[in-house]
Amino acid sequence: MRRSILGWGVFLAFFSSGAFDVPYVVHAQDNTSTSYQVLGPVMSSGGYGTSDHFILFSSISEFAHDIGSASPFTLNPGFIAYPFVSTPAVSATAGDSQVALTWTASQGYIGWTVSGYDVGQSTISGGPYSYSSIGNVTSSTRTGLTNGTTYYFVITPKDTFGTRIATSTQVSATPTASSLSSPSSGGGGGGGSINPSIGATITVSGRAYPLSRVTVLKDGQIAVRTIAGPDALFNISLTNLSTGIYTVAIYSEDKRGNRSTTFVFPVQVTPNATTDVSGVFLAPTISVDKREVKRGDNLVIFGQSAPQSDITISIHSNQEFFAKTTTDVQGAYLYILDTTPLDMGDHITKSKSTVEREISSFGRTVSFAVGTKNVEVAPSETVQKGDMNGDDKVNLIDFSIAAYWYKRSSPPLTVDLNGDGNVNLTDFSIMAFYWTG
Repeated sequence: MRRSILGWGVFLAFFSSGAFDVPYVVHAQDNTSTSYQVLGPVMSSGGYGTSDHFILFSSISEFAHDIGSASPFTLNPGFIAYPFVSTPAVSATAGDSQVALTWTASQGYIGWTVSGYDVGQSTISGGPYSYSSIGNVTSSTRTGLTNGTTYYFVITPKDTFGTRIATSTQVSATPTASSLSSPSSGGGGGGGSINPSIGATITVSGRAYPLSRVTVLKDGQIAVRTIAGPDALFNISLTNLSTGIYTVAIYSEDKRGNRSTTFVFPVQVTPNATTDVSGVFLAPTISVDKREVKRGDNLVIFGQSAPQSDITISIHSNQEFFAKTTTDVQGAYLYILDTTPLDMGDHITKSKSTVEREISSFGRTVSFAVGTKNVEVAPSETVQKGDMNGDDKVNLIDFSIAAYWYKRSSPPLTVDLNGDGNVNLTDFSIMAFYWTG
């Protein structure tokens, strides 16, 4: 007898009966043995794999949102387990016959590695774009442009085979000829000139959470706050900036007061020019209802992101599980995890969001344990020293913030770790003690 491997659905199998095989329909069930378990496809679509023990017909459906596993193998089925890459946030600064582009590095997951980028350029919003390969860098200056003409750009990360695997949101800029003029003198005065190093602007747009407060930091200091719209979109500006390079950081808080990870990127500004930063997508917040969950009981995973977005949740222990849910009109999501398949011990979970072809990075991780009892989540503990941007980590971002304040006057209390009014080697030593990487 030859038998099909079954899954969550219907398969056609064939029993051998003398001179011919008679097809029959086998209804949904799991098929297991000592060497495998498959929770699988639902329909045949021609073609099959065969051996002495089974026939497996091909499937036209997505695998169930579960993991098939046994000692010889692990199977990550379904679209939620496909490789993906986060969408870069892009800034565009106009100059004389040129536009300077910078962007955040895309992060690849589940097998995808970003090996380089293409810049798409057009004079028509939405394209078509002409593409240029620029290597594995995060900045490019497009030269030879026509002043007064608006140009539109997208950034597309590529995999190791040179295939474009994501597309940023579009940014635009209009090159302008340099024109520094002196104001007219009056009353026999000495006259003067416009300071060319003042007047630059940075505008930042992206997605946070519906009606959430969005905070923007410039070089480690809070510069401006705004409120995202009901659709989670925000647009904010930093004005009257001097020429130079700034470290801009953005975070938000969900309706429960949970802070997002901080989105950080460098921006270079030029005199009297506006630098547009587009495609900022703050990662979802995430919480669990139990610090320890009795194996076989449910664990509730919840958080907030943009409305009507697809949420992928990673549950990681010895192997990585993936689950999928969606947010409601207020951006809230909730997933009830059956802990029966999980091993006893410690686990971590994190989430990412996808909406309108934009993909966020994974947000912060939350830990929980699978054990013999249920322990509810206790109130949040005090943030540890050295975590200057509030992402529950002490890493290079915090080091950069502290480095900016090194030997400068009046540093914030979050940076002056020993409270002596200065940022010096003592503060860096304290940071090293709490370092998480």
